[in-house]
Amino acid sequence: MAEPRLQISGTVLSTRDAAALASFYERLLGFTRTADEPDWVKLFDPAAPSHGLSFHEDVEYVPPIWPSRSGKQLIMLHLDIATDDLEAAVAFAIECGATQAEFQPQEDVRVMFDPDGHPFCLFPGPISRS
Repeated sequence: MAEPRLQISGTVLSTRDAAALASFYERLLGFTRTADEPDWVKLFDPAAPSHGLSFHEDVEYVPPIWPSRSGKQLIMLHLDIATDDLEAAVAFAIECGATQAEFQPQEDVRVMFDPDGHPFCLFPGPISRS
C-alpha cells in the first residue's frame, strides 16, 4: 500500500468564544474568515491559502500558565509569529487585545497572550508578502 500524502492545513485553538478569539487573530494577522458557525470559526492566510487558524468553543477551556508550573494548566502549543518590526508588532498586538507576558526568556522575542490566554511569540523574521 502506498503511503498517503499528508499536509497540515491549520491549527485549531480551543476557546470559550470562537467568534471573539477569531476576530482577534483576524485583525492581528490580516487573515480572512472562511467559516463562521456558532461554535467554530476558520480563518486562512491570504498569502498562504493552504494554512489557517480555526477556533472551536470548549466550555471547559482553561488558559495555560506561562511559564509552566507543576500542577497548573500546561501549554499544549504556542504560535510563532514573525515580524519586520518587533516594537511595532508588540504595540499592535496590545492594541488588538493581547497582553505581554511578564517573563521574557529571550531578548529578541516577545511572549504575548491572546485575549483567551493562549501564548504566542513575536520575533524578528522574514515576512512573505502576498
